[in-house]
Amino acid sequence: MPIYEYKCPDGHVFESFHGISEEPPEACPVCGKGPLTRVLHPVAVHFKGSGFYSTDYGRGGRKSARDGDKPDKSDSGTETKKEPEKKASTEA
Repeated sequence: MPIYEYKCPDGHVFESFHGISEEPPEACPVCGKGPLTRVLHPVAVHFKGSGFYSTDYGRGGRKSARDGDKPDKSDSGTETKKEPEKKASTEA
């Protein structure tokens, strides 16, 4: 049987041990007021493993690493452009 946590309108919090199909308590055992609300707590989730987020739904930047380690121009920030060499004219 699960343990449920309830809170009364005055702020008293208490636990109740009853089955799922059983009726929840109707009044606070401390002050006798109702209605009670069930208190829910978040579940602890731990993501384990290296690269958990990077392996799921990969980014576009990872594609360049698989293509023979070619550098990605968008990641470098600066691009170098080569100007064509000028030939010196030797006309006489």
